[in-house]
Amino acid sequence: MHLWQIGDQVEVLDEKLTGIIKEIGKAQILVRTSDGFDIHFNPEELVLLTYRDSFGIGKDAVKNALKEKKAFKRKSAKRIKPKERNAPTMVIDLHIHKIVPATKGLNNYDILNIQIDTAKRQLDFAIAKRIPKIVFIHGVGEGVLKEELYYLFRRYEQLRYYDADYQKYGLGATEIHITQN
Repeated sequence: MHLWQIGDQVEVLDEKLTGIIKEIGKAQILVRTSDGFDIHFNPEELVLLTYRDSFGIGKDAVKNALKEKKAFKRKSAKRIKPKERNAPTMVIDLHIHKIVPATKGLNNYDILNIQIDTAKRQLDFAIAKRIPKIVFIHGVGEGVLKEELYYLFRRYEQLRYYDADYQKYGLGATEIHITQN
């Protein structure tokens, strides 16, 4: 418990702020920072920097408090730019030559099943890893794969799907948003 006085120089524990006490309330202390801003703080957020023998606080106590402050410094979260936030995080190309090394001996039915199985596996992976957006590139063709994909997507309640960005992917792509709890 500190016996704070107006005019005492203080430092804020969790921020790189110093200032002078301007007002002492019941629950909070008003500090004018070195930048000239008046901010209210709880007493436990402050460290007294003014040296006063009568209270038993010396330079060592201030140094120890500052060491504690540095030891418990929070890591800042990486800021994600709006472009990156809106960009799809996972792109899956369902063209058969991107999935299997050779298509010799495969008929259209086999190819379609491989593509749908790949899409289902990637979709389940994205849901398990909490990936919010996926783009499936299926191509234009006759629309059979697209319709089969839509049939697959309708089985999941937490999916919203629509045509992907035309400028980026062309006509043959579908973007999915996964709503997760």
